[in-house]
Amino acid sequence: MIETPGGSVRRRVAVAWATVRRGAGHALAPHPVVDLPTGRRIELPGRGSTFVTESGPQGAPVVVLLHSVSTTGLLCWYPVVPKLAQNYRVVTIDHRWHGRGIRSADFTLDDCADDVVAVADHLGIDTFTAAGFSMGGGIAQLTWKRHPGRVTGLVLCSTGPYFSSIDPKRLAAEQRIGRVLKPVDKILPTPSDARLDNWEGHPLMWALSHVVSTPLGHQGEFSLAMSRFDSRPWLGDVDVPTAVVVSTRDKIVQPERQQLLVDGIPDARRFDVDGGHACCVLGADLFIPPFLDAVDAVSRARATN
Repeated sequence: MIETPGGSVRRRVAVAWATVRRGAGHALAPHPVVDLPTGRRIELPGRGSTFVTESGPQGAPVVVLLHSVSTTGLLCWYPVVPKLAQNYRVVTIDHRWHGRGIRSADFTLDDCADDVVAVADHLGIDTFTAAGFSMGGGIAQLTWKRHPGRVTGLVLCSTGPYFSSIDPKRLAAEQRIGRVLKPVDKILPTPSDARLDNWEGHPLMWALSHVVSTPLGHQGEFSLAMSRFDSRPWLGDVDVPTAVVVSTRDKIVQPERQQLLVDGIPDARRFDVDGGHACCVLGADLFIPPFLDAVDAVSRARATN
């Protein structure tokens, strides 16, 4: 069948409307916030203070969860933490300039990757699986590259070997957005620890407090840091079990870019989730099963290596 121009427009409108309805439904009925661990601030020598949570059996295999840009460790991962912690020792981290993370002079993904290992050292963790969502997926890849032997498995979710801001035009647009938002940061109050830790109230209010705990005006700096990431030259060197969780409706990191990780990393396994780029929270019921399957697959492969 040959699609007419009018039919093509109607189809795109229908797809866009369905996406809006899905997003609105998730926002109006967010995934419940339950059974989250109590976190704490820790001091990393020579680096600064950051915020971490720990849950699950102490002797279980360790999974370190690395969050996406402009979120926090708990905001990005709260739907999966209670279920993952049934069989794994689970650690979340607030990255630099995010939430209660390190406040440094500048922001780079390399520094974030080094922070991950510094946190592991502080917690007495020798080796671990690094699971990253979007920006966190880039940080997970860099943690493997920069610290041989520490990362023994990768779970890469809604991410790729590079980010959109690698395009100069996209980077310039995101930097303009950051500049526009900087005055907003002067108006918004910084949420207190008590507010950030109070997850027993309405999920939306708790989530909003975590959103504004990261200064909105830093978007330009975050985009610049992400534009400098490109793992394509060394993907073939990744020598640890890897699972790639592909969000098949993703408009931010297109599935084709996520597939580059599957194609480029030796023996990487693909797990699909029928969701968009925020599927870890908006559509968590669809994200949780394939994510847990991906972690289990990496854990089993680690055990047999």
